[in-house]
Amino acid sequence: MVPVAMRGAILLSGALALHPAVAGAQARVLDGFEDPAPWRVVASDQVSGAIRRVEGARGGALCLDYDFNGVSGYAGIQRDLPLEYPDNYRFSFHLRGDSPANDLQFKLVDASGDNVFWVNRPRYDFPADWTEVRYRTRHIDKAWGPDPDRVLRRSAKVEFTIYNNAGGRGSVCFDELALEPLPPDPATPPAAVAVEASTAAARAVHAIDGDRGTAWEARGRQRLLLDLGQEREFGGLVLRWADARRRPQRYAVELEDADGQWRTVRTVEQGRGDSDWLALPEAEARRIALRLEGGRYALAEAQVQPLEFSAHPNDFIKALARELPRGWLPRGFSGEQPYWTIIGVDGGSEQGLVGEDGAVELARGGFSIEPFVLEGGRLVGWADVKPVQRLPGEGLPMPEVEWTAAGEGGDAPALQVSAFAHGQAGDSRVVARYRLRNPHPQPREYVLALAVRPLQVNPPAQFLNTIGGVSPISSLAIDGATVSVDGRPRVYATRPPDQAFATPFDAGLDVQRLASGDIPAASAVEDPTGLASGMLLYRWRLAPGEEREVALVAPLDGETAPPPGFDAARAAEETAARWQELLGQVELRLPAEGRDFAATVRTALAHMLVSRVGPRLQPGTRSYSRSWIRDGAMISEGLLRLGRPEVVRQYLEWYAPYQFENGKVPCCVDARGSDPVPENDSHGELVFNIAEYWRYTGDREFLQRMWPHVRGAFDYMERLRASERTEENRRRDPAFYGMMPVSISHEGYSAKPMHSYWDNFWALRGYKDAVEVAQALGLREEARRMAAARDQFRADLAASLRAATARHGIDYLPGAAELGDFDPTSTTIALAPGGEQDWLPRELLENTFERYWQQFVERRDGRREWKD
Repeated sequence: MVPVAMRGAILLSGALALHPAVAGAQARVLDGFEDPAPWRVVASDQVSGAIRRVEGARGGALCLDYDFNGVSGYAGIQRDLPLEYPDNYRFSFHLRGDSPANDLQFKLVDASGDNVFWVNRPRYDFPADWTEVRYRTRHIDKAWGPDPDRVLRRSAKVEFTIYNNAGGRGSVCFDELALEPLPPDPATPPAAVAVEASTAAARAVHAIDGDRGTAWEARGRQRLLLDLGQEREFGGLVLRWADARRRPQRYAVELEDADGQWRTVRTVEQGRGDSDWLALPEAEARRIALRLEGGRYALAEAQVQPLEFSAHPNDFIKALARELPRGWLPRGFSGEQPYWTIIGVDGGSEQGLVGEDGAVELARGGFSIEPFVLEGGRLVGWADVKPVQRLPGEGLPMPEVEWTAAGEGGDAPALQVSAFAHGQAGDSRVVARYRLRNPHPQPREYVLALAVRPLQVNPPAQFLNTIGGVSPISSLAIDGATVSVDGRPRVYATRPPDQAFATPFDAGLDVQRLASGDIPAASAVEDPTGLASGMLLYRWRLAPGEEREVALVAPLDGETAPPPGFDAARAAEETAARWQELLGQVELRLPAEGRDFAATVRTALAHMLVSRVGPRLQPGTRSYSRSWIRDGAMISEGLLRLGRPEVVRQYLEWYAPYQFENGKVPCCVDARGSDPVPENDSHGELVFNIAEYWRYTGDREFLQRMWPHVRGAFDYMERLRASERTEENRRRDPAFYGMMPVSISHEGYSAKPMHSYWDNFWALRGYKDAVEVAQALGLREEARRMAAARDQFRADLAASLRAATARHGIDYLPGAAELGDFDPTSTTIALAPGGEQDWLPRELLENTFERYWQQFVERRDGRREWKD
């Protein structure tokens, strides 16, 4: 081996975490899981769990047997275990399971029970054999809690939780929980990296070669070692070759573990270009080896990247976006705010998205099609134009994006993208039409490039439920007019492209290949990185004013390919006529200046219908693709006013049976079943929803069938308020007396549950409507019982508001009794749908909304920051 030391040539970028072995430091076994006595089962409503002792990795172990019994929620094991934490540490435990892919959560809870730190691993792949799991300091995040300190310093309880993601039943077993102190992470990386080459043919070259210096040069089979000085954690490599001609096409990356064993962690099979971006999530090594297969190499720079480089695939693409020209990747990866709208059919199981720049996402969490245009050798993308968005037919959900010149005297191809969903629930498809026109007085040569990309329109900033950003494509094939993704035909073009290609990530992104003119011959690739991409290319010579069109069709709700001879223009006409029918049940007669308002109402109604999945009303299609009863009740009110009562009936017939056996109304329901999280507005919302449907339709038979749900919700609210209507509460804080218990129904109270007036105004609405339903059904005794409870609750609520405003010294109605916070959106429930304005303190009520208006005006005029 010939050592070649190059100071400053092989570079480390970013701060890296170092953790050499600590003399004398040993892992402390916290629990060997020999004895089940310290552990207790914790489970949500109607979820069952039991502890069972088994043989473990070392001695005994404990298993949690759980059954979700058709509802959402969790089951776990918890024990008291006070711990103090060093600055840097590592938990370890052994795990095996026979379980569906539910979430695995490791929780550390403080003595108050309010502050929780955790490691949350969604859709966990439970190993069948005992496997060691390790969590370092950086893996443990603040889950929730009112303490502003985000650093875990001490805890009182430890918990292993299985949270419903796939549902069903299973067993998960635990053994050997240990805590190991680690040395502090150093602030900076070392100044140099030692490099060794396997033959004397390799040499260091310090001359400047063009714009990029050459640090290491070799030919033939080589093994280049980068010695990091001590064991380190890192997130990947960026290799800069002196030029694209002197780089290997094939090579492997190997890491050396603490025992001196080498393992291959990444292979490059079709390397291309002068830079290689290699994601190595959670990598750890003292030495890195590049095993080169042959050829001539000139390496200018090797940058060892910090952990955040590949913490998530989105982080990797964000790092890449910082180097590529703006517009080559969607704007969300560059930190810009992207906007989008939905497309779908009434009640379909899937919805697509159309981005403001013209990209189309074909299903939730799926890949996208993004347009580019080559004009006279110039690549034009969204950053080179000014995209303009519109909806046709006064608000129909068939969005159009048109590229116009970005500035005065600018030049842009006249591209129009229009997209819609054609068909009906169970058999629908996305249709994306691309019309390119030559706006110039001379003929022009164009290439319309439709890129199939492993990226969603839903941006990477979206993290709840459906994480936006990357949508992996492991295999891509374009065969004539058919695009197959991961082995399934997914997209059909109405005319075959003039040329098509597919490219693995290591050979360059689709747009890189197009911009450089390096069009690959391959139209099918496999890519283990999950970042395959490709393009359909339409080469058109257009006369002045001439326009050509191609459409892409993709199954949305179902798997059916479009029929032969599918006509996109006719499908657009049929879809527009269908939406005119669905949205035309109620006519708004307004003066001419009100047309935009009428169109907005029509679009809102369309989005209510598109967002629902079958009978399931939901507030969104990505992050909020669950059915929340609060949203369902308010969406129902809009549907009833706009002439769609049958949709509301379908929703209530679907949602009401998910009520828990004790009468509790779940805050939300999805494919996993009823959610157990206590949100105490839910009970009143279901009762209001049922009563509102009856008020609009007079459907007494339906009301009779819903009565058990109304009575169950009422009785559950009675038990809740009785738990707070105690002398202890009257003495401790009269603002809590007789109220609904604390909950997190308000986003502002997610850190710690509060006595929310939002909950209580909804509860009062539910009490009132329960009385009305009982009266409508002729249930006199029930009506009297409920009316007495309603009146008592209203009196307690009025007293609570007086006590809270006095306690906090405020001149407005608060959002929560504990906080005295200013939250007029909570107070609006008292007005609509509550109808309680006649007894609310008028001065406080007027002050609340006057202050709200003044703050809005100040924000609008730039005199107040929006973060307030």
